[in-house]
Amino acid sequence: MIGIDIPGFEPLSIEHVLLDYNGTLAVDGMLVPGAAELVSRLAQQVHVTVLTADTYGTVRQQCSPLGVEVQTFPKAGAAEFKMSYAQGLEGDVACLGNGRNDADMFSCAALSIVILDGEGMWAGLLPHADILVRSAVEGLALLLNTDRIRATLRS
Repeated sequence: MIGIDIPGFEPLSIEHVLLDYNGTLAVDGMLVPGAAELVSRLAQQVHVTVLTADTYGTVRQQCSPLGVEVQTFPKAGAAEFKMSYAQGLEGDVACLGNGRNDADMFSCAALSIVILDGEGMWAGLLPHADILVRSAVEGLALLLNTDRIRATLRS
């Protein structure tokens, strides 16, 4: 569990982290440099799930050594799948994503971090996000160093 006390907000007890794959953790189906180590460290503290349509067919090969769960879904209905998955979890959920199909998942998560990296970010996702970062590495690092989240979100 990752506990985060943010002045002006209810404390968070993150038990699950949901990670979009393509455009968030990976560019062109390959993990971005530095992400694997951070995901592995995060998986030692909370349950981590990678949610993806696996456009490039690489997610299992890339993520199997990381100690995370991988959930794939058909290319159609991605937004509904992600939201349903997040809503079915008990405890606070944090999520990282970059695409249109992440908006509903972001809206039901306790903490949402939008990633602006090599595959871009759907501009409409920003109003659903708590924090915007430049890369998955930065987003994952926030969850591993929660003082950064506290400094960003305090009221």
